[in-house]
Amino acid sequence: MSKGPVIYEVNLEVQPEIAANFARWLDGHVKDMLTLPGFVGAKTYAVTETQHPTFCVHYQLVDRAALEAYFQTDAERMRADGQKRFGDAMKASRRILLTQTPG
Repeated sequence: MSKGPVIYEVNLEVQPEIAANFARWLDGHVKDMLTLPGFVGAKTYAVTETQHPTFCVHYQLVDRAALEAYFQTDAERMRADGQKRFGDAMKASRRILLTQTPG
């Protein structure tokens, strides 16, 4: 398992008609995520040159173990809130970015 900080990237593509409401919701959602154990920072980006409005959030966690704990304890609940509110008008994709060490 990787040591050191981990970036958990979440990309959220939304239908244009919900973009403003989604952006407001996302701000609160990110703040809620930062209250979870192991989450130490987040940056939200607008992705350009996409067919639909797309947001990208980079959550920084202390290490991979903290991310795995999130997956086991809180991920389903946190994902369900957005699905319940926005349904098929939102698509999410996720990836894990690990720090490369020289050598």
